[in-house]
Amino acid sequence: MRRGCAVLATNRTSTASRVLDEPAFVLQGFDWSESSLIVEVLTRHMGRVTLVAKGAKRPSSNFRPILLPLQVLKVSYSGDAEIRTLKSATWGGGSVMPKGEALLSGFYLNELILRLLQRDDPHTELFDIYLQTVSILSTQDDSVKAPALRSFELLLLKDLGWLPDLSRQSLTLQALKNDEHYLWIAEVGLREVGEGEPLGLLGAVWRELGSVLNLPHPLSSLIRVCAEMPAQYRQSLQSQLRAVLHYHCGVSKLRTRQFMVDLQSL
Repeated sequence: MRRGCAVLATNRTSTASRVLDEPAFVLQGFDWSESSLIVEVLTRHMGRVTLVAKGAKRPSSNFRPILLPLQVLKVSYSGDAEIRTLKSATWGGGSVMPKGEALLSGFYLNELILRLLQRDDPHTELFDIYLQTVSILSTQDDSVKAPALRSFELLLLKDLGWLPDLSRQSLTLQALKNDEHYLWIAEVGLREVGEGEPLGLLGAVWRELGSVLNLPHPLSSLIRVCAEMPAQYRQSLQSQLRAVLHYHCGVSKLRTRQFMVDLQSL
């Protein structure tokens, strides 16, 4: 039995699992009826789960001030169907909700998780990385927030098994040369930069990223590496990761990214 959850028999003829005090984040919510909500949550031990919060839209509901995104909660729910029933939700402590541009960055993380993680597929380590990243978005200075997003994107791709070996070219298996530039192409992996193509990253930079990604607790070290890159490499890494994520999401542009662009143009 996973820590944080319990299974109880509801009667003699049928059983339904009950999960108690499970750490979770609300990813999104939408109306289900005049008084209830459907919420998608990321839980630590059970993965992404869909819940119905009955009566959550009523003024007197205890769920109304609690079911907010980017705040760690403790949720209890039951059921074996695709949509479970939320029984209780309490604030789990920690940092406050990000504000301003950091709030949009948090919604961007949520969109990635909704698009790329399957329901009921646990990603315990990724949950912990998400929690740390949200905390950084809430409390750290602006100079750390972009490197934190790049670090989360890399760790997400690694967790899902889509990270190539960052020490060699993917097709030829030749070791990267420290002073040569390489691009990460979603359909191919790492390869040398061709004539007229974008800058890419030096082989030495890819190697360092790969080394840090294999650390037991890589997030803080990965943020440092991303923050210390020259500006042109930070921009190149962002563009490459964006293209890889769009490929795996099956879209040309994520909704939250487009929303940020629209805001900046106003």
